[in-house]
Amino acid sequence: MTRLLICTALGIEARALRRGLPGDPAEVTLIRTGMGPVRARRAGALLPGFGALAVAGVGGALDEDLRPGEVLVASEVRFGGRVVPCPSAALLAGELVRAGMRAQIGPLVTSDHVVTGAERRRLSAAGARAVDMEAGPLAGAAAGRPFAAVRVIVDTPNHAMLGPHTLTGGLAARRTLARVGPVLVRWAAAAGPRRVLLAAPRSFCAGVDRAIEIVVRALERHGPPVYVRKQIVHNRHVVEELEQQGAIFVEELTEVPAGAVTIFSAHGVGPAVREDAARRGLQVIDATCPLVAKVHAEARRFAARGDLVVLIGHAGHEEVEGTLGEIPGRGVLVENVDDVATLPGDRRIAYLMQTTLAADEAGHIAAAIRRRFPDAEGPRTDDICYATTNRQRAVQAVAGGADLVLVVGSANSSNSRRLAEVAAREGTVAHLIDGPSDIALDWLAGARTVGLTAGASAPPWLVDAVVAELRGLGPVTIEENPVAEETISFTLPLRVRS
Repeated sequence: MTRLLICTALGIEARALRRGLPGDPAEVTLIRTGMGPVRARRAGALLPGFGALAVAGVGGALDEDLRPGEVLVASEVRFGGRVVPCPSAALLAGELVRAGMRAQIGPLVTSDHVVTGAERRRLSAAGARAVDMEAGPLAGAAAGRPFAAVRVIVDTPNHAMLGPHTLTGGLAARRTLARVGPVLVRWAAAAGPRRVLLAAPRSFCAGVDRAIEIVVRALERHGPPVYVRKQIVHNRHVVEELEQQGAIFVEELTEVPAGAVTIFSAHGVGPAVREDAARRGLQVIDATCPLVAKVHAEARRFAARGDLVVLIGHAGHEEVEGTLGEIPGRGVLVENVDDVATLPGDRRIAYLMQTTLAADEAGHIAAAIRRRFPDAEGPRTDDICYATTNRQRAVQAVAGGADLVLVVGSANSSNSRRLAEVAAREGTVAHLIDGPSDIALDWLAGARTVGLTAGASAPPWLVDAVVAELRGLGPVTIEENPVAEETISFTLPLRVRS
């Protein structure tokens, strides 16, 4: 384990932290620096050996979003004109939340005096979220090794701390500090050098790029609000970013004012939804992925000749609902091989696939259909889209050499979930994460080679954020081995073309 050194200013903080630390002094050293930057600087020059350094204790909030008892994990420490980044802040904050604490991240300012009034407002306006009196000088002592600054809030702009003696009444803060200690131990255990195997291709595909661009251009052309039925793509970060620009996401068209600009998501809709939109006079812009639209066309073709259309997919997924909506009463969903036995034996069968499935799993189901119905006709080309297939091949290529695979994507993203399943079938531990804060530190302890990919609906910057957080735990070497080059692009609808 990386040797952890925790610095705290006051005896009351040290006693609270010590209650939560392991008894083995070989793992953790806890020292008191004394209060204020002068004492912290002196202590920083005399620190014992360590592999990871944490400054922990109480602090003051600069903005009203932080409440007493909450924990602020510094994303950076500002002191004396210098800014020291703390790149593993999201990892640490996420772990604190999983341990039952309320934690946020943001810039921490170190001051040599108690900050109040106009100065507090000025620092907050500059983006700082909390203030302490020791982290700045100690941050420099880390000298490139993993560093964290964790402050339990004891005062806020509305309830300022009068002086150090008021800490004796901070029972909640002391209890929280005792719970912070074990999390810092796990943080140190996760520290160390790593190799990151980047799957390629990863992140956005052409259909997702097109759908997001449609919303952005619609907002530019028509102005907010623009309404989007369902999530434009299945990713929380994408949806939140578009909401900030003025998009309003709704579940059903009944939530949309008559005549409003309305976008159908990349997953497609059935004719009933289109008819409802026409009745309400909505200005519709269709962001359905062209590859999903191809499946819709094949479904209509098979149904028109009298076939029972078997759709291999997952119940409740919007793409499945849209495809079956194209052929009401003439299609049936099959989710696994066992479902094939329930299909009627007296009908001619044709089958299609949801575009975001795992290729090997869907292939097993298709084979079962062909065994039972030798004359069954499948799609003219594989329904599973090129991007889904490429990302699954790419994660397979890195999974075999990794101790751990992280798949960036939201929980409701089918293609992202399939990536985690494909990686796990290669025999490695795989986890789906919405972002860096979802990474449990225990996963990283002992994992020196990490495979990393992202679903087709996950923004590329999330992958960069994960790498940055891992760098906060130690040196990272990046290796990338592309399995395919993607050059496909899709034309935008006429209504949003420049």
